[in-house]
Amino acid sequence: MTGSPDSNSYQDALTAGPGGAMTDEVGIITGNLTVRTTLDDDRHCAHAAVQYTGADEWYTLTGSPSPLPDDDLSTYHDDLLDRIRHGEGAHA
Repeated sequence: MTGSPDSNSYQDALTAGPGGAMTDEVGIITGNLTVRTTLDDDRHCAHAAVQYTGADEWYTLTGSPSPLPDDDLSTYHDDLLDRIRHGEGAHA
């Protein structure tokens, strides 16, 4: 995971599972993706974005921004990575 335990954002590359991840802009995306989560200014919500690894354009993961359980961005990011690896149109 790229970021530190007290970071305001995390970014990682992964391969989406079957059915990929659902985005607001283009629907399902699959394959090799980069996922970025960013802490909102209020520090209680996370914004999640995905891109095809190496591409310039980022897409909003459907359901983003979403509330952070226990205001813990690191745990949220790890959980999000697991859901996208699982696929099935993963949402934020």
